[in-house]
Order: sequence, then C-alpha cells, then structure tokens
Amino acid sequence: MPIYRADNVGSFLRPQEWKDARANPNTRPEQLKEIEDKHILRVLQRQKDLGFKIFTDGELRRGGFMSDFVDAVEGFDMGDAVARTWKGSTGSTGSNPVAGIVTSKVKQKKRLTKHEVDFLKQHSPGDIKMTLPTANQFPAIAYKKGISDKVYATYSEFLWDIAPIFKAEIQALSNEGVKYIQIDAPRYSYYIDPKWRQYVKDEMGVDPDKALDEAIKVDNFCLESAKRDGIVLAIHLCRGNNRSQWYAEGGYDPIAEKLFTQLNVDTFLLEYESDRSGTFEPLRFVPKGKVVVLGLVSSKEAAVEPQDKLIQRIQEASRHVPLENLSLSPQCGFASTMEGNLLSEDEQWRKLQLVVDTARKVWKDA
Repeated sequence: MPIYRADNVGSFLRPQEWKDARANPNTRPEQLKEIEDKHILRVLQRQKDLGFKIFTDGELRRGGFMSDFVDAVEGFDMGDAVARTWKGSTGSTGSNPVAGIVTSKVKQKKRLTKHEVDFLKQHSPGDIKMTLPTANQFPAIAYKKGISDKVYATYSEFLWDIAPIFKAEIQALSNEGVKYIQIDAPRYSYYIDPKWRQYVKDEMGVDPDKALDEAIKVDNFCLESAKRDGIVLAIHLCRGNNRSQWYAEGGYDPIAEKLFTQLNVDTFLLEYESDRSGTFEPLRFVPKGKVVVLGLVSSKEAAVEPQDKLIQRIQEASRHVPLENLSLSPQCGFASTMEGNLLSEDEQWRKLQLVVDTARKVWKDA
C-alpha cells in the first residue's frame, strides 16, 4: 500500500470566477464546465509544483463536500434545513444550517463522482484521490422530525437505505483504479463531544454508543468490496469546517478503541491542529500497519505554523504510532463549503507548501 507523506484532505478555495459563474443564473452548463476545467488544471499543476505525489481536483465541481450525493439523488428538499450551531475563534456564532432535508424515499439518478473522476484521471500528473461523504453524514443533518419520519420511520432506516448508493460508488472508483478513496466523516465527532452525545440521546433518541457501533458497521459495509492491492481506503475525521468555524470539540478518547480497531480502512486522517483535538494518547489503539495522517496544519487560520513545532509534534505522535506509519496534512479541507475558509488562496498554497517541505524533512521517502 502506498503511503503519501504529504497529503491533502481534498478541497481548495474556490476562485472568484468560479463563484461568480455559480451565482449567475444565466451561466450555461457548458460555460460552468469550462471554468471548472480551467481551474482544476490550474490546481493540479500547482500541487505538482509544490511537490505533492497525490492529487485532487480541489472538489471544484462541487458546491460543498457533500453535494455530489445530493445532486445525484432525488428525495431532498433543498429549501429546508436542520439548524446547526457553529463556533469560531471568537466564540459561538449561532445557527448556520446546511441545506437539505429528506422528504421522500431517496432514489438515485446518476453516479456520484463519474463526472469528476474521468477528467481527473485524464489530466492528473500522478495518483489521484477521490473524496466522498460517508453515508453516516446524512441522517444527522438531513432528517427532520415531523417531515422525514413520514418517509423513514427512524434515522437507521434512512441510513441503511442510502448506504448501498455509497457502497456502489466506492466499488466503482476501486474498479476504475483510483489509487486513494477517502470518505469524509465529521459525524463521528458526535460521539466525542459531550454536548453532541447528549444531542444524539435526546434529539435523535438513540444511545450514542450504539449509534457509534452502527456508524462503523455502515462504513465497513460501504468499503467492504473496494479493497484491492495498491489502493488506499481512508477516512477523514474532523469537528466541522464551515467558514473557519467548527461545531464539536474533544479528543478521540471516547471512540478511539472501537474506531481504530474495528473500522476497515488503511488510513486515518485525523484533525490535530489545536487543543480541540486532544492528545495523541488515543493513537495507541491504532493497529499495526495502519497509517495515520496527522492534520497538524490549520486550514481555518492564515498564520503559518512554525516548522520546528510541526516536527516536534510528529515526533510526539511517533511514540504511539511508528514514524514510518505517519504522514502529514492540513487538518481539513480549505473549502468544505462553497464559500471557503477565511484565508486567501496564496495563504492556502503556503500552508500546503509547508506540508510538503516538512514531510521532506521528516521522511526520506517524501
């Protein structure tokens, strides 16, 4: 299995031309595709210039990291939302919901990533990474009591109805030879943060520990047929990423033993850029041979981390996971939502250059 010492979670900031085209109702599909193509080629070249060996399209064909799924199915009302409270560096910022409520049985219209992967395979200067949200994401954010329960009696029923869609997409990517398939799973943070564990219990009516068991079971179901020699199956965990804000806090301790020992992935990409993520101690549960990508570089803030501090933290993590099984990345994407985080493109690229430069100092094979 290849190990990419300098990794990138997936999304890049959207250029203004892209945002303007998306916002303009008169933009024709072929015009939008031309703009997307141009900027994807640009970010591919930039990744190559920086020294990356794994390439993404920056998710530049998506409105947000989840939009491939919502765009590929019927059954969502995009005019409604479940409220979500986000936090920023200055404290709580109130409700900032992510649109989309399930209002009828979900029916797939098209594949999730086919329109992305073909262009990326054709033009990437190296191995490609495809990202997609976990099925677990949607019951937590798209199931609204009084509406969704008229269609799906429980969160679990909704979850298992959509899981085969993700399983088929991951299988297709594996069959097509995509070298790195990553599921993005911020919803595991519900089982880390005490307030969200209480939310799962009170609002969702589910025992948090049983919900964690089911989440792992669903992700394993979606991944089980995709494993092949030379292909990396990965999961990325974060605590929310919306305009440099987050919604959850806490270390991995409450989920580490179950998650690391039971989830059938090769690689764990883990947020570790701030005290919100806790200590490296939970990494002791990572099985031998699994890779941990340390998300030590903030994608939320513009300030560039001191390289010696990053190297020190990598060495600290190596007390729990061997150095040869560690890699480095930003903590999350730079634009999990269309608007992106509160830093400039130049600042984004400086962050990514830091990832590559630091990896080269730490690992000879970087």
